Amino acid sequence: MANDSRRPVITGVAQATWRDGNAPDPIMMCAEVIAAAMQDAGGGDLLSRVDAIGVVDIASRRWSDPAALVASAMGITPKLTMRTELGGDGPLRLIAELSSRIAAGELDCAVVCGAEALSTLAQSMRSGSEPSWSPLDDESEPDVLVGSDRFPATEAEAAANMIAPIIVYPLFEHALWAEQGGTIEEHRGRLGQLWARFSKVAEDNPHAWARDFPGAAEIATPAPGNRLVTLPYTKLLNSNIQTDQAAAVILCSEETARELGVPRDRWVFPLGFGHAEEHWFVSSRDRLDRSPALGIAAAGALEAAGLGLGDVAHLDIYSCFPSAVQLACKELGIDPWSESRPLTVTGGLSFAGGPGNNYATHAVCSMVERLREDPGATGMTTAVGWYMTKHAAALFSASPPERPLSTFDGRKAAASLPSREMAGDRSGVAAAETATLVYDREGSATVATLTGIFEDGARAVAQSTEPELLKLIGNEQVAGRDLAFAGDGTASVV
Repeated sequence: MANDSRRPVITGVAQATWRDGNAPDPIMMCAEVIAAAMQDAGGGDLLSRVDAIGVVDIASRRWSDPAALVASAMGITPKLTMRTELGGDGPLRLIAELSSRIAAGELDCAVVCGAEALSTLAQSMRSGSEPSWSPLDDESEPDVLVGSDRFPATEAEAAANMIAPIIVYPLFEHALWAEQGGTIEEHRGRLGQLWARFSKVAEDNPHAWARDFPGAAEIATPAPGNRLVTLPYTKLLNSNIQTDQAAAVILCSEETARELGVPRDRWVFPLGFGHAEEHWFVSSRDRLDRSPALGIAAAGALEAAGLGLGDVAHLDIYSCFPSAVQLACKELGIDPWSESRPLTVTGGLSFAGGPGNNYATHAVCSMVERLREDPGATGMTTAVGWYMTKHAAALFSASPPERPLSTFDGRKAAASLPSREMAGDRSGVAAAETATLVYDREGSATVATLTGIFEDGARAVAQSTEPELLKLIGNEQVAGRDLAFAGDGTASVV
């Protein structure tokens, strides 16, 4: 590298979890973990050198410029405040952006942080009160917005309930089940085995939200404490968003780290980044059992780092739902059940916790800690926004990189991926492609969401409350079966 002094390096990380249902203001949570990350760096006065603060979009309260509020709480005035757009890819996009600015000489020291108090917020709402947090800052704007975003669904998709991730990811799962075969019980058993791999890692994570770490059978088996939410997912196969958690990452130039006396054994280098987007609307994608833009993002990050996946010792695959992990592993070319490497260093969003958009910040913190223990190794983290829509990947190592830092933008390549016509209000018979059911708390199916492919390849989306169709979807694999799709967004058995 021409100028090693500008090489970005992670010098400090910190995570915190509040389990008493009385978490502080998320702004103060950010300030707390930033202070802890600076202690973790073990160096000099990092706070006075902070040029930029980037905050992951906070779901608990939608501040416009939370970084400015965090800076004020810490008594500093950075050059830049940044916020990510909505989406779980935000943390990696933010780390990539700040790392690039450090490498270019624009910044010397930067902070990435995020916090969610969604458990505290939920408890407050149940009691009919609101937490006394910082008021909204509607008149403010961050200096930089990182990432991209727009409304995630078409009008037809929204009408078919394809607006909530707990509906859309099971549709991906149904497509994977159709490929893998077996009964729904057999498929759910496979998912239990997969998710038990994450639970086992969370058990050793002191910051994990869950305290009881279930095994495969408990995860897969519907029970009063583990009810069916959507077909085929039990509660334990879903992300746990109601957590109170925060995480922070400190980035410096190598020169600044040396000046401040940050011990060399604290350093972890970003090696390369990649990001890409699927065709934005789910119903326009060619296949629902693949996520090729994720493969583009990951391959781009590996190429930027000059590595292959076989060179990566530690993984953290974004794990909002089992289908997300399976799709990622498909694109990476690994088997999620037999892969010898653990698929997470954090424990996943069901067990470690799924704090809004901020899980990947926790994953990076856990990866940094792992790489400090294994300094000759490389780690890879991935992240996802919306419905396998926005993808990011990052490579890290405690060993100095052999290449200049770069970020691969795979959006142009992904835009040319095959797509499908969206059928809109078209009616007729189409072959069922995917389906899911929503269950009430007593375990009864209430509504179906499904997709179908017309003979010319156009994709229809629909919902249904027809009892015969609900029973059919709940009992057998429906992919390939002819169903009647009406122009009003409903479907029924032929």
